[in-house]
Amino acid sequence: MSDTVRLHVPGNHLMGDLLGTRDELLDVIEASFPRSVITVRGNDVSISGGDAATVGRLFSELVTLLEAGQPLSPGVLERTIDMVRADESPSDVLTTEVMRTMRGGSVRPKTSGQKRYVEAIEANTVTFGIGPAGTGKSWLAVAMAVRALQAREVERIVLTRPAVEAGERLGFLPGDMMAKVDPYLRPLYDALHDMVGAEGAQKHLERGTVEVAPLAFMRGRTLNASFIILDEAQNTTPEQMKMFLTRIGFGSKAVVTGDATQVDVPGGRSGLSRLEGILGDIDGVGFVHLGARDVVRHRIVQDIVDAYAKADEPRDER
Repeated sequence: MSDTVRLHVPGNHLMGDLLGTRDELLDVIEASFPRSVITVRGNDVSISGGDAATVGRLFSELVTLLEAGQPLSPGVLERTIDMVRADESPSDVLTTEVMRTMRGGSVRPKTSGQKRYVEAIEANTVTFGIGPAGTGKSWLAVAMAVRALQAREVERIVLTRPAVEAGERLGFLPGDMMAKVDPYLRPLYDALHDMVGAEGAQKHLERGTVEVAPLAFMRGRTLNASFIILDEAQNTTPEQMKMFLTRIGFGSKAVVTGDATQVDVPGGRSGLSRLEGILGDIDGVGFVHLGARDVVRHRIVQDIVDAYAKADEPRDER
C-alpha cells in the first residue's frame, strides 16, 4: 500500500498560480504521473499512489519557486518535472539569476545542465559548452559576457565564429566588414540585443566595447582583458582551434560553443573533436556537455534531438 503525502500551500494567491488557469498545470502533473491520485481541497493537497513521494516533492519545489517570484508556465512545469524525476533540485536551478536584461527581465539557467554551464564559465578561464541546438549555449555565454563587462571584470566582449560557408573568404560578400560577418554572427547579435537592447548594442559596437569578427581575423592577435565567445566551434579546423585558444591574453575569459553533431567544415576535420582528451587535464579549462534534457526551445526540438540520437545509435555500435 502506498503512503499518502499531504501538503499545505500557504496563501490563496500561491494556490491559484500553482494549479494554473482552469487547472491547466494540475492537468499536466496528473498526466505526467498517472499512477498517482491528486486531491485538492482548499489549500491542502493530498497525493496517493505509486509516485506519491515524487509528486509531493514536485509540489514542494513548485511552491518554493512561486515564493521566490518564479512564474509557472507549462514549459517551466515540464522542466521542473524532468529535474524532480532526475532527483535534482529545480528551485536551486531556476532561482539562479545570471543578470537582468535591459527590459527588466531575468536571465536564468532553465535546466541543471545550464546551471553547470554557468558555474563552469564562472570558475574557468576557458569553458567549452558542447550540445545540440536549443540548449542555450550561445545565449548564456553572451549573458555571462555582458555581466562581466557591466561588472568591469573585462574591458570588451569579442564575438567570433567561423564563416564556413564562405570558406573564410568574406571578400565575396557585398558590403563592409559588419555587413559581411552579420549573417554568421546573427545569433550572437540577437542574444546581445536581448541583453542590452538594440540601442545599447549599437553603442557598444561603436565604442569598441563589443567587437565582432570572423575567426580568420583573430590570427596574430593577443586578446587581453576580454570576454571572448567562439560560436559554432564544430566548424573550426584543428589548426583554427589551436590558433584561437592561443589568442587568450591576461585577464581574459573564453567560452567555446559547439554542436559535434552538426559539423559543416570541409573534410569533416572538426577542431572540436578529441579536444577534451587533449585539454581536459589543464587547470582552468572546463567542459560541459548539454543534452536533450537541456533543450529549452519548443518541445518538438527536444523530440527531434532524441530521434536523431536514436537513429545514430546503430551506426555508433558498428
